[in-house]
Amino acid sequence: MTDALSLPALGYGAANLGNLHREITDDQAHEVLEAAWDAGIRYFDTAPHYGIGTSERRLGAFLATKPRDEYVVSTKAGRLLVPNEEYAGELDTAHDFFVPATVRRQWDASADGIRRSLEQSLERMGIDRIDLLYLHDPDRTEDPDRELASGSDGINALKAEGLVRASGVGSMSAATLARAAASGELDVLMVAGRLTLLEQPALTDTIPACEATGTGIVAASVFNSGLLARDNPADNPRYEYGEAPAGILAKAVRIADVCRAHGVPLPAAALQYTLRFAPVRSVVAGSSRPEQIRQNAEWMNLAIPEDLWAELTAEGLTP
Repeated sequence: MTDALSLPALGYGAANLGNLHREITDDQAHEVLEAAWDAGIRYFDTAPHYGIGTSERRLGAFLATKPRDEYVVSTKAGRLLVPNEEYAGELDTAHDFFVPATVRRQWDASADGIRRSLEQSLERMGIDRIDLLYLHDPDRTEDPDRELASGSDGINALKAEGLVRASGVGSMSAATLARAAASGELDVLMVAGRLTLLEQPALTDTIPACEATGTGIVAASVFNSGLLARDNPADNPRYEYGEAPAGILAKAVRIADVCRAHGVPLPAAALQYTLRFAPVRSVVAGSSRPEQIRQNAEWMNLAIPEDLWAELTAEGLTP
């Protein structure tokens, strides 16, 4: 990863600021961000996709009250926001965001599309620069390889001009992440849900490629959509935003039992696990509740005995 950008161990993922799954007010969003700042969090990640611009606007309004050199901010490109000419008062619930669908997403990872996306993000956020720009979900397009190549080139062109400090790709696809890492052309990968205490598909190709090319990793979705967010996974058996399969839930419960035996909250272990891999620079976790933000910060600083990790491996629960 570029020497010009240093990421703290814990960051805030701002999807919830875009009214993900439920509506919050601007004041509530500000309270969440103040809680994050007060807890020492100085890395904030957002995207145009999150609430079709709502997350960026709310985050930008908050960051405008803070010294620019005291925080790191990342956003994403690949989806342009364009007017929704068919808007008839509906909400963006098809994408799980409770905001008016006055604009729509348009895939565009061309050099011009990437540049326009950055310009729009800067305008929505009202700040003068983005530290880290990720290409967002190229695997969800019709031609992932083409979009990955074009989008990566577009972001690196902006980096060469000094408009962003670091370049990256964010994805839930282990195959896409591995190809991005192997290129050696990017600074950071945002690995979403593919390197967690529960599952580690990124270990097969992505981690080795990152180690070979010096590519850093930001781990996201480390709670596996909430399954690892409580001490008893059966209390919230959600996985990939749906009901957890029986085998996945059983494994999560076994991991929780081991954590409990060592006096460690399951969410604390989930937050800290990925930092055990050398390429991982930061973990981003989101919430719409200030108390959860404060709790995440406490869990990230909790001392976890090596015996816990050893037992999880001995039980075949982690590699």
